[in-house]
Amino acid sequence: MFGKLPWGLKLYRGFTYLVAPAAKLILKSRASKGKEDQNRLNERLGRPEIPRPAGRLVWIHGASVGESVAALPLINKLLYDGTVLVTSGTVASAEVMKRRLPPGVIHQFVPLDTPGAVKRFLDHWKPNAALFVESELWPNLLLTAAARGVRLVLINARISERSAAGWQRVPKSARHLFQIFDAVLAQDEEIAARFRKLGARDVRVVGSLKADAPPLSCDVAALGVLKKEIGTRPLLIAAQTHPGEDETVLPAHDSLRRRFPDLLTIIVPRHTARGADIAMLCGQRAVARRSLGEPISTETEIYVADTMSEMGLFYRLARFCFLGATLVPMGGHNPLEPAVLHCGVIAGPHRSSNAKAFEAIMGAQGLGDVRTSGDIAALVEKLIENPSLAAAMGEAAARGAAAQAGAVSATMAVLESLKHAGA
Repeated sequence: MFGKLPWGLKLYRGFTYLVAPAAKLILKSRASKGKEDQNRLNERLGRPEIPRPAGRLVWIHGASVGESVAALPLINKLLYDGTVLVTSGTVASAEVMKRRLPPGVIHQFVPLDTPGAVKRFLDHWKPNAALFVESELWPNLLLTAAARGVRLVLINARISERSAAGWQRVPKSARHLFQIFDAVLAQDEEIAARFRKLGARDVRVVGSLKADAPPLSCDVAALGVLKKEIGTRPLLIAAQTHPGEDETVLPAHDSLRRRFPDLLTIIVPRHTARGADIAMLCGQRAVARRSLGEPISTETEIYVADTMSEMGLFYRLARFCFLGATLVPMGGHNPLEPAVLHCGVIAGPHRSSNAKAFEAIMGAQGLGDVRTSGDIAALVEKLIENPSLAAAMGEAAARGAAAQAGAVSATMAVLESLKHAGA
């Protein structure tokens, strides 16, 4: 297989041979910055310390938190058919998986995409099938697995128009790589068309696994504490925000405070390291930070929830929230997570990463579209003044999310057919 590689993939493979000797140094440098787990660097080099269980093994790879969590319902189904190995590439995803994976599932960091690390990883785990979530593609890993007869499936498949255009600049490499998948299970027809154009062989539309994901968990005691601290104060939650969005939410907060003097705004940044920056951005506004253990007092105007893996807690506090990555061109975070918890979604125009889910939820709600601070303030004022409207918005969001379910069953049906065909 490697002898017939297009020039683009040959260049890539040659480059990974050249950088392989520096892999350990690169990993140590990343670990010093908190980007790798210092105690698990051997996994990234393809040297696992856990023995492979006997029998059939299905390997699922999700690059980061979102992809890994999306695969959880599928993982539960696959456990009945042997061992499940889950790999991911970020420290954050490893932490989440540690808490959420069912007993018996093995988690490892994905090996670096160097020939040696990939060979060692596959020599050890010998997977019968490999499921890649969404669209993270590592050429050496995929090509080597395919050469060993591993059945490959791209599940919950998603590729943006921009990424597809990038692959089209190297059409022979794209076709060679995408056609090694036994099946590509796309989230919608538009995405499926992109994969077909890139050369994928068996592309099917099954929907998004995220729609079948269980509700985000929360610490019930912590939820009780927050509810007691907040009391009956009107509330605005800005969830998973990015730079450029906090600067829009804060003026909306100021406008709303003139109408509701006891308003509390909770900002949950997508990246917790931004907590201090957001606190500084708040200027003279009274701020408390969750990461510092600071409680919400009657004087607190802005509560910065800069802690990991607590979105389930904050989505349960309100009937609606502003959802981040939608006022900046990042495609929007997963609206199904708040919606399944009956929390209505307010969002900006950038929704390409979860377009179908946004379409279903926003369509069911009949409101929630914003572009400016003024838009946010006007809509939130309306919802605070009319609790029945806010409650109806949350119920409609939940209905819109429920209508998207079914991808897990459809994915399992395809996997069963491939297994019986010789997987």
